[in-house]
Amino acid sequence: MTELMNTPFAVIAEEHPYAMDYFRSVGVTVTDTELTPKELIDALNPEDLEDKGFSREQISSHFIEFLKQAAMLRSTAERSVHSVTILGGRDKSGEPENFELTLKPGDIVCIVGTTGSGKSRLLADIECFAQKDTPTERTVLVNGKILDGEDRFKLENKLVAQLSQNMNFVVDMSVGDFIAMHAASRMIPDIESTVTAVIACANELAGETFSPETALTQLSGGQSRALMIADTAMLSSSPIVLIDEIENAGVDRKKALELLVKEEKIVLMSTHDPILALMGNRRLAIHNGGVKRIIETDEEELKGLKVLQEVDAKLMRLRTMLRAGEKISLDMKKFFEI
Repeated sequence: MTELMNTPFAVIAEEHPYAMDYFRSVGVTVTDTELTPKELIDALNPEDLEDKGFSREQISSHFIEFLKQAAMLRSTAERSVHSVTILGGRDKSGEPENFELTLKPGDIVCIVGTTGSGKSRLLADIECFAQKDTPTERTVLVNGKILDGEDRFKLENKLVAQLSQNMNFVVDMSVGDFIAMHAASRMIPDIESTVTAVIACANELAGETFSPETALTQLSGGQSRALMIADTAMLSSSPIVLIDEIENAGVDRKKALELLVKEEKIVLMSTHDPILALMGNRRLAIHNGGVKRIIETDEEELKGLKVLQEVDAKLMRLRTMLRAGEKISLDMKKFFEI
């Protein structure tokens, strides 16, 4: 990294487009990209340095450290997750669960059960990588190992992204600015095209379109959830995604799951929706706080899923027609023929 001190900013920006952000953060504007960082720092007068509270040596060393940390952030893909293993604990009655489940990138697991059965507790165990220190006494392994405290609780580069049932924004900024800010924090080189791609993906999921200029606080519940799903899939470095009842989101559920799987995420989703439950590779049936059955989705169920999806699509079409105020004169029996 030290050789970059004698490299023009125009060249540095090709690999490190965020390099000039450091100088802006200390109140120095780079107006000539043919200058090198060393030349820029050497040109600062002593009064400016005194006002900023830095010496030339400090600015140089901080700049190199900034580039090192940024490079580490961009290389989080190397900290890959090949597998997540859940070891059973105990249900609410203290009975052992007696199961071991290993998940790999691209897997979709649906967690099913009645309200209060313990679906959210399982998601919470995975989120904190439980080590027999939660009410269920479950253990969650990453790549076959228990995470140490630093990896388990670090706030940056978290392994888990969670989409909750309630998705509301309170920050006063536009959708485009929000995505651009996230992309910049991830050191994405081409921020403009990234913003365009994320918003286009979110609009495809939501159906009800919005623009980059739309204020976050003006988004509907479905639009907010669609934006967060697209953002999680395309920008988040977290390889594990936990979803709590996506059926309440007003988004295209099939496309949302396909997007997350395409990005090689491990997806665990609690749901009451039979269509979503059948879209997973397997289902975890929860009762009384414990996993009672692990059900692999078979060919017969996939045939049933296709029928359910066709009926669901026709219902969605009918709802769209009703919302548009169209006059409905259909032979309903014929309409629902599969």
